[in-house]
Amino acid sequence: MKHPQLPLGLALKDSARFESFFPGQNQETVQSLRSAAAGRGESLVYIAGPAGRGKTHLLQAACHLAAEHQRTSSYLPMRELLKLSAEIFQGLEQLDLVCLDDAQVLAGQDDWERGLFDLFNRLRDSGTTLLVAAEQVPARAGFELPDLVSRLGWGVSYALKPLADDEVLAALSCRARGRGLELPEETAGFLLKRIPRDLPSVFDLLDRLDEASMIEQRRLTIPFVKSVLDRLP
Repeated sequence: MKHPQLPLGLALKDSARFESFFPGQNQETVQSLRSAAAGRGESLVYIAGPAGRGKTHLLQAACHLAAEHQRTSSYLPMRELLKLSAEIFQGLEQLDLVCLDDAQVLAGQDDWERGLFDLFNRLRDSGTTLLVAAEQVPARAGFELPDLVSRLGWGVSYALKPLADDEVLAALSCRARGRGLELPEETAGFLLKRIPRDLPSVFDLLDRLDEASMIEQRRLTIPFVKSVLDRLP
């Protein structure tokens, strides 16, 4: 099996899979990304949404799925790579899938915008699938190069919708089952009233509870969870 080609030692989270993402009202978006990652869908998919909606999880899940289909891929977290230069885009057209995260950080930076524009054209010529995630749709992301805005609008675009309270609860329970954790309904409801509603915060807390549960050999009862929450900084 071909594994994702990751530049600069970057690694994918093994837990970032489509199976562990609770779609809520984003089922069409998830299906489009799955198809694109497998090489059967659109050649350009653009997803927009504020931090905490699951954009990074979805792009990394796409890389994992691409590997399962014997496709090479690269995940590029632009917020982390911005300190480098647009030369990191060179050669990506040799891959089957390129996933560009936090693309909005490139807006207003001429070298990066032109580098992304050139990359887009090379990927299109080579048949490489491109998945882009940003906080806003292309026309509102702050890009100053009109041709780049135009190119990014050529594919399909989705705005990720937030999860309702009951969906956050379902997402939390789904992730717990995936980790082999028993999360009683009353404990999940207790957590929901005391934690931020963005998924990264929810799942980070679940990781902490999992670790504490294993160390102390305790079930995720409300008293135990409350004691863990009280110890957090």
